[in-house]
Amino acid sequence: MDEQHIKELKAAIREIPDWPKKGILFYDVTTLLKQGRCLALTIDGLVAPYKGKQVDMVVGIEARGFIFAPAVAYALQTGFVPVRKPGKLPAASFQMEYELEYGTDKLEIHQDAIAPGMRVLIVDDLIATGGTAKAVAEMVEKMGATVIGLDFVVELTSLHGREKLAKYDVRSILKY
Repeated sequence: MDEQHIKELKAAIREIPDWPKKGILFYDVTTLLKQGRCLALTIDGLVAPYKGKQVDMVVGIEARGFIFAPAVAYALQTGFVPVRKPGKLPAASFQMEYELEYGTDKLEIHQDAIAPGMRVLIVDDLIATGGTAKAVAEMVEKMGATVIGLDFVVELTSLHGREKLAKYDVRSILKY
């Protein structure tokens, strides 16, 4: 994506200081989403590196990953699989517990969502410390699939999440 488009997308994101707690600068993508051109540029930016490549499934991480991943799946003409917080999926699921900087959390995926041998693209709105994305990638791999990439709208570079995902192809449109 060229510099002019990156500037346009960054200008469309509202920055909220001290939210959800003091000392955090929150990048609110809802202001980007309501602008059709910016939403289209974002989806195009997520899709571009994977166009023409074999992508068997796109996985989106709850909750804002659900906004972007289905659009990416549509553009790549493949399916979409949600990864959810515990207790939200109705059928048999795998669960992964992972570390956060302040404790642990869990995510789930339907057991029949990913078949062995599939090539999977993981999409989310933001990469911070990388813990959530790493847990999802490991869950997909335990199902016998290959993670071909992790695709983010925003990357908070000072939190070094990319380092936790060093073995994967990690892409982000906007870096802060």
